[in-house]
Amino acid sequence: MTGLLEGKVAIVTGGSSGIGLATVERFIQEGARVTIADIQDEQGNEAASRLGDSALYIHADVTDETSIEQLVQKTVEHFGQLDIMFNNAGAQGDPSPILDIGSEGFDKTIALLTRSVLLGHKYAARQFQAQGTGGSIISTASAAGLQGGWSAVGYTTAKHAVVGIVRQAVAELGKSNIRSNAIAPGIIMTPIMAKSFGVPVEEAESFATFLADRLGSTQPSGRVGQAEDIAKVATFLGSDLSEYVSGVTIPVDGGATAITQGTFATEVVEAAKEYTA
Repeated sequence: MTGLLEGKVAIVTGGSSGIGLATVERFIQEGARVTIADIQDEQGNEAASRLGDSALYIHADVTDETSIEQLVQKTVEHFGQLDIMFNNAGAQGDPSPILDIGSEGFDKTIALLTRSVLLGHKYAARQFQAQGTGGSIISTASAAGLQGGWSAVGYTTAKHAVVGIVRQAVAELGKSNIRSNAIAPGIIMTPIMAKSFGVPVEEAESFATFLADRLGSTQPSGRVGQAEDIAKVATFLGSDLSEYVSGVTIPVDGGATAITQGTFATEVVEAAKEYTA
């Protein structure tokens, strides 16, 4: 490792598994101290224990504003500062199509995937301003935030809104030396992805292998994505290498959103059905 994040303190929401955990591990390898924020207490505590003094686990429900505010406060109390906020926590949300979705399911999806990102900006930015240091805010968008057809309407709407928050943050926070960027993953092999297709969590690894073999060749890069692919880009966005990068959404999808994917989204669903049959 090159010490790209030496001396920095980061929060990673959804940090106990998948993209979040891969990013926590990468950040620490690069010299950062990291708060793992999640509601999966057993996994979060295990990860923090394994990673040592550079890691802290805090139970945080990102759908609750007070929880996000306290997450920032506790991190600063423990580590003394905050430099990077990675708004990563999420799930599929309500999978209903437009003709069937209800207000409750839609609102819960927005609360988890969009409002949490906005509030992560709010409390991280307040801390950055109080420190007078500026900072980097990173948010997980999605290929579904760039194109329709990748997911259900709730998820697609929520992730499009994340891109909007990032752009507005530049307008409001840029003069405080606060940068905001998003990462738009494509199909990434994580437990959450498996769960979204009805695959039991304990079978997530075997499903990921199955899906990679089945669909990897359909991707422009010749493979499906791994959590580490996102962690590498998050490391760049959190580091000083990206000090003049703000307001952008970076697709990390092997080139999938650069071209017309045709039936790829439906092929994923069919593959999942085949696996669970």
